[in-house]
Amino acid sequence: MIAREYDVVVIGGGMSGFMASHTLSRKGYKTALISQGDPVCSLSTGCIDVLSRSKDPLSGIRELPDDHPYRLVGEKAVEEALQFFSQIMDKTAIPYTGDPRENREILTPVGTTKTTCLVPRTMAHAQGDAGDYIHVVSFKGLKDFYPSYITSRIANSSFSLFDAKVTSTLSIATRFEEKPFLDEFISWIQDLDTPFGTIALPAVLGMRKPMAVLEELSSKTGRVIFEIPTLPPSIPGMRLFRALKSTLQQAGGHVYWGKPVSSVERRGSRIEAVTLATSGRPSRVYGRAFILASGSFVSGGLFASRTSVQETVFDLPVFVPGPRTDWFNHDFFTPGHAIEKAGILIGPSFRPRESDLENLFVCGSIIAHSEIMKNHCGHGLAIATGCAAANACDKELS
Repeated sequence: MIAREYDVVVIGGGMSGFMASHTLSRKGYKTALISQGDPVCSLSTGCIDVLSRSKDPLSGIRELPDDHPYRLVGEKAVEEALQFFSQIMDKTAIPYTGDPRENREILTPVGTTKTTCLVPRTMAHAQGDAGDYIHVVSFKGLKDFYPSYITSRIANSSFSLFDAKVTSTLSIATRFEEKPFLDEFISWIQDLDTPFGTIALPAVLGMRKPMAVLEELSSKTGRVIFEIPTLPPSIPGMRLFRALKSTLQQAGGHVYWGKPVSSVERRGSRIEAVTLATSGRPSRVYGRAFILASGSFVSGGLFASRTSVQETVFDLPVFVPGPRTDWFNHDFFTPGHAIEKAGILIGPSFRPRESDLENLFVCGSIIAHSEIMKNHCGHGLAIATGCAAANACDKELS
């Protein structure tokens, strides 16, 4: 068996796990991040939703129930965590833009708008001004983007189709990293007979350096160009995940990918190590402290049976909002299903409240009372609680 030792072991490769790992790596801790596979953020729009209930998402935290994780983190610490995230992304090929204290509306692939906060700079102009002309460009055969829906909702708009010879978002994004293809597309844009205005495209402007592609397009066409997020699997979500992973590795963080935890070793009230399931020799990963960032139901951090909800790594006690018959609203599309409150109850130190484990901290959507869908706070809450749990862990270790 292969054995390795770390200061902190983070379990979960989503946004909260990466932000916890980045925070601790920057403080000089030897950190390992363990994930059983690509996280849910790869399916996301890549935008950072903080809180949708008010124009200033941070001031909206004051209106949340006392047991919401944002209230435990605190408004100032949430803002600092979002700024830290932006600093990380500024050093990548996909920098972000936006004000943590101001929500914005961006276009969706079906022509509606989505409330969010921080966005990739490729989407900086996706909000636009009412009445501005928008020409939507899509690609022949692409099924994850609906230009006719967009133009039917926006009066001053039109659309065109370009034949990229491939029909998936990932394939088109790959083609945009080929210079001959980019030159051909630029020439096609220049020949479009449309009124002067902005040009909107699905988010396919490359995987590695989308801002460089966007800047070349804008420079050579003389048009303001922006991306619109597509339906999952989302290129901006994949970009975000890859950027967080690569920057963590560059900072010295060790990443165990595609290796779920198969067993946990503990001595008394402390976790000593976790064993990873592998096709070859199993790996034992030791840590002075552990952070659980495994996500909720979609990520597999929680598993619901007919009678209960189970936490799948450490078998921690899970808060469940009443019997199963009360978990969902009668109308599924009405926001605020009670099951969204399920999760691990934590204290001010971000330790699980109903467990004796002294060196375990919790962050992300697995925290009870998060209500991610109701409050539209997924990535924002992950960033804030990831940093907060890491800071609590730092206090314990130091």
